[in-house]
Parts: sequence; structure tokens; C-alpha cells
Amino acid sequence: MLPRAQALISEAALTGNLTALARRGGARLLLPVKAGAYGHGLEAVAQVAARHPNVWGFGVAVPQEAVALAALGLGKPILLLTPPAPEEVSPLADLGVRLPVASLAEADALPPHARAHLKVDTGMNRLGARPEEAVAVGLRLAERGMLEGAYTHFATADEPDLSFAHEQLARFRRVLEALPPVLAHAANGGGVLSFGALPGLALARPGLAAYGFAPAHLRDRARLTPVMTLRARVTHVHPVHPGETVSYGGLWRATRETTVATVGFGYADGYPRNATGQAHVLVAGERRPVLGRICMDQCMVDVTGLEVRPGHWVEVWGAGGITVGDVAAWGGTVEYEVLTGVGARVERVLIPETVTAGG
Repeated sequence: MLPRAQALISEAALTGNLTALARRGGARLLLPVKAGAYGHGLEAVAQVAARHPNVWGFGVAVPQEAVALAALGLGKPILLLTPPAPEEVSPLADLGVRLPVASLAEADALPPHARAHLKVDTGMNRLGARPEEAVAVGLRLAERGMLEGAYTHFATADEPDLSFAHEQLARFRRVLEALPPVLAHAANGGGVLSFGALPGLALARPGLAAYGFAPAHLRDRARLTPVMTLRARVTHVHPVHPGETVSYGGLWRATRETTVATVGFGYADGYPRNATGQAHVLVAGERRPVLGRICMDQCMVDVTGLEVRPGHWVEVWGAGGITVGDVAAWGGTVEYEVLTGVGARVERVLIPETVTAGG
């Protein structure tokens, strides 16, 4: 069956971003591929990234992601970033998944063959051991021969004011000083772009930045290119006469003869319903408004004056000029939510291209 919508994933853009971030951060990358690689498709992204010389391994959020990634057999370490349930610990360790540990009880419950990364809470107050507790946990793991890494997470590294991020880094370094040498990592995308290289930290974990996105004040720190272009097919073209309305609630009313294309992409596929009344798409290279309420499975677009028929593609966001940031702003949300909201009905298509180095 023909897909109604496709997310085109650029191999060249992803590879260039990874190169640029590794250069900027002066570290190898532990690439987060959680939430389907931020909506881009776990398998395609992991296979491309596994070939990159600067990628040490992958980070995932839930055990199901770790199992799926391990099944690909890419030969790269996998770190589960959030705590597993007790009954999940041994099966994950059997797969070679690195496990997060934040307490003596968790450390003592690991099977002998497990490898662990100490999770330190330096101020995010989400997960991890507080610094005053983390050293004891780390030493226990080291005694058992399980301590491979240690990590924390910046809460404000993508903000202009980095004072709290500096505090977090200082707390983390004090923990590291009390431990044997480990693979330490703290920098998310904001941290890599804001700080650059962090001496003593062998890894960095750029998430959304790896997929081509950065806060406006950090965009000049590395050359990043959005990896995904999203397009959807026209499924129906029809006239709408003056005075007639389009979609639920009759929010849009025609004031002239209008040609309307129905497009097979709606809020169940990842188009924010709150973008109603603001959204635009590209049709034959022209920016055209989405008319009326965005529906679950489709939206309607003004294509008056264009040669459009069913089967033609419409660009929802991508290289043509409408960005994920535009869509997020129209929907009153953030780029993360738009990307991770791209649904399973949207086909992910890897576009192999000549790789250009990032800068």
C-alpha cells in the first residue's frame, strides 16, 4: 500500500551533525535514540550512527528500546538512561545493556556480569543519587568490578545564563574526583554547544542537536542541519464555493471560489491540532494555508491556481522553508514534542546521500 505520509531521513545531515557535535564537544558521542530516535526512526538512525567513528554508543529511555536496539546487532554499547524494574535487571544485563545505578541497593542487586553507569543528581531533581551519596555507590560498583561510567544531566545548559550549569558541573566533578577513572558524561546538546570541550569527560550526549536543532543563541556554535523532511500525499481535490465552510466547527469560510486539497496527515500522525488557523504547507513550492480545523487523519489546504491532483506530495516541514520550529510555534509546543509525536503511520525513509563533513 502507498504511504500517505513519509518522514524522509537524511543520512548526510545526520552524519554531518554528529561530526560537528563531536568536534565542538571534543568527545565521543553517546547518542540518545530514545522515543524512536526523537521520531526519526530507531533502526535507520542507529544503523547510520553506528558507522560513525565518533559514536561510542547509544542511550535509550526504556527497556523495550534497549531490547529493540540490541536486536539490531550493531556492536555498540547501549545505556539505559532511566531505572529498570527489578525483574528487568538480569535480562538487560544478559543483553549487555549498561544499567543506571543510583543507590547501594541497586548496586548490590546487579548480577556479577553487569556493567553500570553511576547516575548522579546534581540539581535536576529527577533521577540519580545526590552527590553526597553518589561516591559511596560508585565505590561499591567499582569494588564489584562493574563501574564503567558516571553521568549527570544539565537542567539549564541551553539557556543564556549558564550559572546553574556551572554549579552542576562542579558538583559532578567532585564526585568524579573520588572515583576511579570512568567514562564520564554530562553534556546534552545545549551543554555541547554552550561549553564545548569539557576536560575529563570522555563522552557527550547530544539529543535534539544531533537531529539538527539548537536554541537560537547557540546556532552559530556548530553547523547543524535538520535531518527530517515530512511530506504527505494529496488524497482529494475539490471546489469550495463562496459562503461554504471547511472542516469541523465551520471555522474557515470561503470568500471566493477556492480549490481545496485534502492531505493525508492529521493530528494522529503528529500535526498539532492547536496549529489550526495558523499552519501552512508547501504545495508545488508555494506556501499555502491549511484551512479550518486540523482533523485526526487529514487536513485541508488552499491550492487555488495550482495544478494539483491526488497522489501529489505536500511538504509539511523540511528543506523547503517551513521548519519544525514553525509548526511547534503554531501548535503552542516545542520541537521535541512535534518530532516525537510523528506517528507510526508515517513511513520513515532513509535517504542515502554523499556525506559532507560538519563544521
